[in-house]
Amino acid sequence: MDNKNVFVAIALSMSVLLFWGAFFETPRQELNQSQKNLKVEKNQSLNELTPNIIPDIKKEPVSRKDSITKTDRVIIENQKIIGSLSLQGALIDDLSFKNYKKDLKSEEKVILLNPKETEDGYYIETGWTSIGNKIKVPTNESLWKFKDNKVLSEKSPVILEWDNGEGITFIKKIQLDDKYLFRIKQEIKNKSKDPVELYPYGQITRNKKPDDVMGFYILHEGFIGVFDGELQEDDYDEIKENKISRDAKAGWLGITDKYWVTAIVPPKDKNFKSSFLYRNAFKANYISNSPVRIGANSSASNEIKVFVAAKEVNTVDGYAETENIEKFDLTIDWGWFYFFTKPLFFVIDYLFKISGNFGIAIVLITLAIRILFFPLANYSFRSMAKMKALQPEMTRLKELHKDDKMKLQQEMMSLYKKEKINPASGCLPILIQIPFFFAIYKMLFISLEMRHQPFFGWIQDLSAKDPTSIFNLFGLIPWDPPGFLVIGIWPILMGLTMYLQQKLNPAPADPIQAKIFAFFPLMLTIILAPFPSGLVVYWTVNNILTIAQQWVIMRKTKLKTN
Repeated sequence: MDNKNVFVAIALSMSVLLFWGAFFETPRQELNQSQKNLKVEKNQSLNELTPNIIPDIKKEPVSRKDSITKTDRVIIENQKIIGSLSLQGALIDDLSFKNYKKDLKSEEKVILLNPKETEDGYYIETGWTSIGNKIKVPTNESLWKFKDNKVLSEKSPVILEWDNGEGITFIKKIQLDDKYLFRIKQEIKNKSKDPVELYPYGQITRNKKPDDVMGFYILHEGFIGVFDGELQEDDYDEIKENKISRDAKAGWLGITDKYWVTAIVPPKDKNFKSSFLYRNAFKANYISNSPVRIGANSSASNEIKVFVAAKEVNTVDGYAETENIEKFDLTIDWGWFYFFTKPLFFVIDYLFKISGNFGIAIVLITLAIRILFFPLANYSFRSMAKMKALQPEMTRLKELHKDDKMKLQQEMMSLYKKEKINPASGCLPILIQIPFFFAIYKMLFISLEMRHQPFFGWIQDLSAKDPTSIFNLFGLIPWDPPGFLVIGIWPILMGLTMYLQQKLNPAPADPIQAKIFAFFPLMLTIILAPFPSGLVVYWTVNNILTIAQQWVIMRKTKLKTN
């Protein structure tokens, strides 16, 4: 009974984490597949109406430079992005972010989109298709012509044309705003004698799963969409096995990385079918359920929105509001504690702006949260302090009644009643705080705004692990240890604070249990060493504040047990 408070608290904490991983952060298609409009199929040959009915043919990959230089292109550039659009297929297939470096020590910018001939091909196409391929339509191999302007920017749209030689002209007017939004107006001019029916589509293709996918339960990377207000998320491995389709009237779809996203928004109030599939490459696409009928000597058009964006919270939220895109802010994986996680971001973003240092902002928000939960923590710590103060008396009772378990239980319950202690009273405050602290952990983990932000000293990137290592004496020995031996100064500080915190709690009476608990700080130090240093700073500062609060309470807590 004397260790019940500690064990129950640990059990509850572990239960929450396990429950979270098993039920909430598993691939969410398991939840969505119960929806009646969701269709799961094996990725086999497709005979239905879909974009690119002819399967992609795998070719020997070529270099990015060769692929870009061998095709005529339209230059893309605004304040945020730079790249080009291939006239072969009218593909958006070359794009980099101006404001984000690939590596802290390099000036090379993050490249997101690559031509389809490259190994890391990642591109976006829009177009038309027909039933049975009866009408000649442009494919991703068709050569388009540009009219007048050959530079796409926020001030200059680009117009592309393709003639099928049968009296039908396809026109794309592409506009770019000052950030990440492409507006693609697709127009058809039918100068033939017969009416035609065509289905508009949009498609994102990625040749392979990225090498840097973390596969960590806290973060979704892969396919994403919102259809009629419902979020759909699927990982690469699931889509490689199964094609997932659904019908919707409104929504958006795309592919998401930790910090970047590509997304397509179909025209509103037009029923469409979306598909996530693998066919020699990963594809996220939509196609209209109803054809557009273009009579003889007439025309028709539609507009598709395409995003190739860095997950800047204010930018993404701005698009959700100005473009009226339902739940577009979910391109950022706020998790199931959305109502905690997102407000916490705005708090830390404000603290960052006034302090000028993201690490200082982490310290300040940690302090603010500790103040917020001060009464709950006090309640929990008082309970732990009382339990710790009872340890000598508990030991005496165990020795006195070691052969009479029932009598021991009676004496212990009498002691708890006398001192007005509930052994489990410290667990509820801890349980209440767990979702909140998990939310800040999630927020820091996914935050693009923390990427490449310095703290002090050797921490020059809070989104990366502490680069120092105890195994080369933190740089004094000229040796670069392997990754698993990189245990830096901040993880060690965190481990020490956990050890000190553990010493303030009631110790298990069982010697074996005590030894197991003694290894917890060391084990967690090793486990958490590869985590972003911003998270480790948060945990360390939180531990220090907890120790200070707990120590003061224990100094004030005295019991009379004789």
